This record gives sequence, C-alpha cells and structure tokens, in this order.
Amino acid sequence: MNKSKFAFEKSNYILLLIGVAIIVIGFILMLGPGSTETHFEPDIFSFRRIKLAPAICFFGFIFVIYAIIHKPKSIKSKE
Repeated sequence: MNKSKFAFEKSNYILLLIGVAIIVIGFILMLGPGSTETHFEPDIFSFRRIKLAPAICFFGFIFVIYAIIHKPKSIKSKE
C-alpha cells in the first residue's frame, strides 16, 4: 500500500493520542461532588475545577491542532 495516500504519518497519530489524553485528564480533574437542593458543596468553586482543569483541556485542544498541522520530517524532505 502506498504511504503517500495517507493524510497523517505515525507521528501525527501519536501526537493526536497525546493531545486526547491531555484533554481526558482535564475532564477528569473537573470531576467531583455536585451540590444538591439540600446540601451545598463548596468544592464546585475550587481552583482545580474552575481554573486548572479548563486550562489543561485548552492546552490539550491546542496540542491536537498542532498534531493535525504538524508535517513530519519524512514528508518535508520529499518536497
């Protein structure tokens, strides 16, 4: 099979998986107990849930965009 017909190289897929893993870690950091009608949970306003986790997710999305745009060295040398 001709490799030139694929849109991405192996390095692109590895970078994409790393980016998706970073996004998943960010969403896991957002998890926690929620408030109910009878009990207020102050942890919903913690630094981890409202600042750190969204920043990690944002970094993950930027990394995924980089992984899509990234042109491997093997393709650069052929041009």
